Amino acid sequence: MDLLRNTIQPYAWGSATAIAELLGVDNPEGTPQAELWMGAHPTAPSRLERDGAETTLEAVIAADPVGELGAATAGRFGGRLPFLLKVLAARKALSIQLHPDRAQAEAGFAAEEARGVPRGVRERVYVDSWPKPEVLCALTPFEVLAGLRPAAEAAEIVDQLGVEPLRGLVKELQSAPEPATVARALATLLQWPRDERTALVDRVVSAAECFAAEPGDFQAAYEAIGRMAEDHPGDIGLVCSLLMNHAVVQPGQALFMGAGGVHAYIRGTGVELMANSDNVIRAGLTPKHIDVPELVRVLDPGVEVPVLTAHRDVGGDGDGVAQFDTPVPEFRLWHLTVQGELRVPGNGLPRILLCVEGSASATADAGRRLELSRGSSCFLSASDAAVTLTGDARLFLASPGGYS
Repeated sequence: MDLLRNTIQPYAWGSATAIAELLGVDNPEGTPQAELWMGAHPTAPSRLERDGAETTLEAVIAADPVGELGAATAGRFGGRLPFLLKVLAARKALSIQLHPDRAQAEAGFAAEEARGVPRGVRERVYVDSWPKPEVLCALTPFEVLAGLRPAAEAAEIVDQLGVEPLRGLVKELQSAPEPATVARALATLLQWPRDERTALVDRVVSAAECFAAEPGDFQAAYEAIGRMAEDHPGDIGLVCSLLMNHAVVQPGQALFMGAGGVHAYIRGTGVELMANSDNVIRAGLTPKHIDVPELVRVLDPGVEVPVLTAHRDVGGDGDGVAQFDTPVPEFRLWHLTVQGELRVPGNGLPRILLCVEGSASATADAGRRLELSRGSSCFLSASDAAVTLTGDARLFLASPGGYS
């Protein structure tokens, strides 16, 4: 077991307070703190101490992948920790984006390597060869755009605004009400003539503000456009958001986003678990590189975006152990409630524990003990088979998928 020291990513959309409050530290300069990374991704691996010296979790795993990950996990994922755990704190809307599946990531990464695209440049899309499915569990009410609306609903929310340049798009949605039509409509908006975009966005934002003042099925989505427009004025992504499902995920609920599903996180704080990748294909609401052709190619209009509630573990780890159903091999997210004593699930697997409330002691069979308080995290290697938590705390646990 190892306590982790983790990197905070200062992306511009981040909150100045949420992560600092979780960690119990000050952020006197009020700089954005967007993501807290816990894992072994080469961009920002967690740090720890081994034999009295500071090292990284990435280096520790590379030195002994079987010992740290277990033979099965090391073999399945090429000696790499297969997941990346984060705390995500959004004050502004993140980019409209999606992530590739494994085959797409491997092909895209190989193609950019072959073309000699430097890994650190802005135009690079595939920064690694891994997929990036993800699950986000809300710590606060978390506002999202997730997946494409049904075609009839998309036609209705656009038509209601009465914006003349979008009449043709509405007719297409009405005439062929299927997911592929919504995907084509999204592509149409993303490729809207640049010299006409500002006028279109201004008309949509103005109309949305009017309808946001009136009760109706789409009132919340129209309100969101007004708020996002403050963060991203003139961005075509504001119009694209009309084609996406708008929702607020409540604390304790989670959103699972599979490969090819278009989404954007608007505001809120949550625990996010994903495959160990940083591949993002962006479409709007961002100053970063946008690759519309690649997004359209990778987009899967039929991807469903379920809102999940953790269910009690059926594997016998006891009361206080619940898990979210995420049908991917790279990760599984657990919610642990400790009131007294609790056995940590996942014996023989590499795991990361994050405490989000209260405090607890983690004790391994070998006798090693760590103290976890709010905001602290630790790595449990495969050799830390049986670990017991004692105290009064709420924690999240990340493990590879496939455990039951």
